[in-house]
Amino acid sequence: MADMVSIFMSIGLNEQKAKETLKNEALSSTLKKAIEQARGLLGSASIDKTAGTMLYNMVTRLKDSTRLSFLTEYIITRKINSELQLSAALDFIKSHPQENLDRLQFDAACGVGVVVTPEQIEDAVELIIRKHKDQLLAERYRFNMGILMGEARTALKWADGKIVKNEVDMQVLHLLGPKTEADLEKKPKWDRSNLELKPFLHKICLLFVGEANTEGKSLMEQLRGEALKFHKPGENYKTEGYVVTPNTMNLLKKHLEETGGQVRTRFPPEPNGILHIGHAKAINFNFGYAKANNGICFLRYDDTNPEKEEEKYFTAIKEMVEWLGYKPYAVTHASDQFQLLYDLAVDLIRRGHAYVCHQRGEELKGHNIPPSPWRERPVEESLLLFDRMRKGMFAEGEVTLRMKMVMEDGKMDPVAYRIKYTPHHRTGDTWCIYPTYDYTHCLCDSIENITHSLCTKEFQARRSSYFWLCNALDLYCPVQWEYGRLNLTYTVVSKRKIIKLVETGIVRDWDDPRLFTLTALRRRGFPPQAINNFCARVGVTVAQTTMEPHLLEACVREVLNDTAPRAMAILEPLKVTITNLCPNKVLIPDFPANEAKGSHVVPFSKTIFIEQSDFREVMEKGYKRLTPDQPVGLRHAGYVISVQRVIKDGCGKVCELEVTCASSDSVEKPKAFIHWVSDPLRCEVRLYESLFLHKNPEDPAEVPAGFLSDINPNSLTVIGSALVDRSVGKAKVFDKFQFERVGYFSLDPDSTSEKLVFNRTVTLKEDPGKI
Repeated sequence: MADMVSIFMSIGLNEQKAKETLKNEALSSTLKKAIEQARGLLGSASIDKTAGTMLYNMVTRLKDSTRLSFLTEYIITRKINSELQLSAALDFIKSHPQENLDRLQFDAACGVGVVVTPEQIEDAVELIIRKHKDQLLAERYRFNMGILMGEARTALKWADGKIVKNEVDMQVLHLLGPKTEADLEKKPKWDRSNLELKPFLHKICLLFVGEANTEGKSLMEQLRGEALKFHKPGENYKTEGYVVTPNTMNLLKKHLEETGGQVRTRFPPEPNGILHIGHAKAINFNFGYAKANNGICFLRYDDTNPEKEEEKYFTAIKEMVEWLGYKPYAVTHASDQFQLLYDLAVDLIRRGHAYVCHQRGEELKGHNIPPSPWRERPVEESLLLFDRMRKGMFAEGEVTLRMKMVMEDGKMDPVAYRIKYTPHHRTGDTWCIYPTYDYTHCLCDSIENITHSLCTKEFQARRSSYFWLCNALDLYCPVQWEYGRLNLTYTVVSKRKIIKLVETGIVRDWDDPRLFTLTALRRRGFPPQAINNFCARVGVTVAQTTMEPHLLEACVREVLNDTAPRAMAILEPLKVTITNLCPNKVLIPDFPANEAKGSHVVPFSKTIFIEQSDFREVMEKGYKRLTPDQPVGLRHAGYVISVQRVIKDGCGKVCELEVTCASSDSVEKPKAFIHWVSDPLRCEVRLYESLFLHKNPEDPAEVPAGFLSDINPNSLTVIGSALVDRSVGKAKVFDKFQFERVGYFSLDPDSTSEKLVFNRTVTLKEDPGKI
């Protein structure tokens, strides 16, 4: 096994990924063959990491192992050297199952030997811009730039997507100039009277009764009054499926007397993990529905499993609820009611609706459980045994208390109480029996006089048991309503899987900015308003919703564009000495589109730093920034610089430029303006990409070796020697900035007085190359 791990690590896999791969025998065997074939072709045991990554990706996706040698040869000889080419190769093989492949056809289909020059990219983009020029000039930055990228990618199939995007951005900027204040204004809302003329707006969201359009509606508008067709407080009996007993109306009358007809909801998380993006929808729905209808919402911890609960989860959950802008009417715990819940269980036995059972846990799993031989045992016997359960006279798993009912999914007699000899976070050793969710949930709702018990769709199978238990005990019965879960692609949110990521060192903790827990999103710099806006756009749907991360990122950009002050930072510095400058200071607006919102002053000395990518020693067609023959403007400074001397180190790398400057009013307008820093602060910058390579890392069809084998090796890039202007020197943790021309960033808790650390929240624009 150790030998195999070493072999897999030799192609660039980390030790954890190598060990995970070994768990899949078929994958391990195929990968080993590919490595042996590659070494044979190279005549060496050394395979570089780029080729190794391509080999691994090929093996994990290859369905026809007879093509292994063929594809290995193409990868090792660099005929296939990009993910785009590999995908095309796999598609071609899948659609051509015959034994002898036509290599010429294959090469053409996979772009083998195709080189796309910068000139070709520039010319192709120029044609596309010319085609849409009139519409671009009319709509300016409201034009759908995705159209330009789509046509460019079609015309330049094998070109590097990032280079194409940069060219499109540059040519659009050259045509339209910088964004004006008018360009930055938010789009007006659609005129709903013309909705029939815009069929693409009919992304209809199924709500609880009928259909409704959520396009452009705030969350409060979606949740207010009659929008969801929910029952009014006290009119529970009008809900379809609600069970009415002879005492129902009396109980509802008493309920109204105690609540005054007020809407009451609750958010009931289990305190055994950190909240994630799916919980954000639940928080917005529960707290939002109460707020929209002048009601109240409880934060109730479902703390009935002492084995998994920790103080840090209680604290983090409340913190995240408040971070999203909601204040609970009261913070309660299921454990507050342990004595009352026990008393109700005794009453349930007395009424003949529950019994003590000796079937073991393994016998109760699944849906075809044989009826318990103790189902009809005498009430007095169950009461005696239940009392002995409480007193700790049985071992864990030896007995349970079960309810006499059949759930909607066919599960018979669910467990109400089980034995756990684990001290409880709040009650210590007082109890050794704990109620289950099926027993606790509806009874706590009843005790707190909840009017609308809002749950995700998977709890629909428990609705009948919810009504049954309240009615069996002759208690006020709330109404359970279900809505669809919110999921995101390219991530995992399961507590068990996040713990695995933490334990294996793939991520640092629950708040690692590559995760989609709420603490991670906060650390990355996502504003709570953006998350709430995202939930509103998703809408309150019955169907499960799966969204892509870039839709959430779009909401983040929208908020940060209005709220994140501008600063300048250099990630890969190149020193520039201005030989004819008298040092001074420059006033920079915090929000260039609205200078009334404030400004800051930065030094402007003879030594400045620019991005290495903003200088090229050899002029290339279409390049608009600094070269020995082409000047460039400095943003906000009012100067244009021209290269006088290029200084190189001992390895021939450019390490410094000597330039002269002239007032921008006295020279011809340059083709581009770049950002810069002077007398800067050193800082660390962390750049994040998707944690996973595939859209659905938990799907065995996409990732046969499991989600831990799908980690993106480039999900985190740390730049330890970046430079930032001094205006951010007094920033506090989680303060947010737009680093001009670079992206949106947030100050990380790892920052110290000696060194600031910034996390990239999102790029300035959505990457059209994102899947």
